[in-house]
Amino acid sequence: MHDVFAPARLGPIMLRNRVIKAATFEARTPDALVTDDLVAFHREVAAGGVGMTTVAYCAVTPGGRTDRRQLWMREEAVAGLRALTDAVHAEGAAASAQIGHAGPVANAASNRAPALAPSPLFSPLGMRAMKVPDETELREVVDAHVRAARLAEQAGFDAVEIHFGHNYLVSAFLSPLLNRREDGYGGSTRNRARLAREIAVAVADAVGGRLAVTAKLNMEDGRRGGLTVPEALRVAAWLEADGALDALELTAGSSLLNPMLLFHGDAPRREFAKALPGPARWGFRLIGRAFLKEYPYRGTYLLERARQFRRELSMPLILLGGITDMDTMRTAMSEGFEFVAMGRALLREPDLLHRIRSDETTRSACVHCNRCMPTIYTRTRCVYRLDPHEPIPLTVAPRPARAEQDRA
Repeated sequence: MHDVFAPARLGPIMLRNRVIKAATFEARTPDALVTDDLVAFHREVAAGGVGMTTVAYCAVTPGGRTDRRQLWMREEAVAGLRALTDAVHAEGAAASAQIGHAGPVANAASNRAPALAPSPLFSPLGMRAMKVPDETELREVVDAHVRAARLAEQAGFDAVEIHFGHNYLVSAFLSPLLNRREDGYGGSTRNRARLAREIAVAVADAVGGRLAVTAKLNMEDGRRGGLTVPEALRVAAWLEADGALDALELTAGSSLLNPMLLFHGDAPRREFAKALPGPARWGFRLIGRAFLKEYPYRGTYLLERARQFRRELSMPLILLGGITDMDTMRTAMSEGFEFVAMGRALLREPDLLHRIRSDETTRSACVHCNRCMPTIYTRTRCVYRLDPHEPIPLTVAPRPARAEQDRA
């Protein structure tokens, strides 16, 4: 069994431990460029002890953002990103850039650019039809990933994580529910996996051997007709055979259709409705219960699915979902996973890892209320941590009563 706190190799790089800060959109780039606030966010996580922190979300094109506030990779962004990676490295951690194209999750109205989808779809975000790219335009998407990866290298990143999850563009191509194409990118599972494989190989050819190249892959979409575990296993096996990736981070759910499958815990429907603009708010009130389903939280809640990938694959795998303490990290290591990824727990307590290392009985203060999720529209944060500069409480805050949540 791996020691989670021992140094570990990820492709061409060495991490000080096996814990990765998962990509969670920070909402700290109001002008689509790095801010001091974004640098401070990742510096704090790095100082808290993780082996690597992941910057999310570094879109490969302006239209590949979920909205215009998100950073997109171009020369103008390099100086700020270099300041970020320098800050992370000064704290002893590595830095990864999550690159990708939002596809049908993009807000075309906000971006002032068409949202892309594998097949004809109507965007409730942009209130317009999405653009279906032809093979030439898909080649441009592949090239955009290569440019983004090269810019990440220029900015001092140690790794890139390619986003193949949550029904962003590549994940939408993998989904039989969303991909009804009849060309070489649709139909069979192999054809639907073509875009993912082309991007992975192209990015590895561009930066592999110098940067670690990983991908976040959906194990299932969590929606009838979407990608299933058996299909995702075949995709993962092809990605492994291609030899382009140094690791896979396993995820689940759809930002478009079923986001709570990724998160588990409380579904913050009222908070989401309040955070959305007028028309979207009323629409959300009608469909919010169906859209934000509730999955009971438990430690390592994606393990049952991920275990199937561990049995079938020999490449390094990163376990995500419900990793909050020494017990869950040891469970992941005992199951053969090389790395673990933490998200919400580090929003609440960026120094959690240092405290776990000092005292293995330490428990996360995160109560899995998921009220951090709607803060992506303003500035992503734990709502219980009101001032990020105040000392972090060492006791778990009481879980708000349901009536209090409803009044919030």
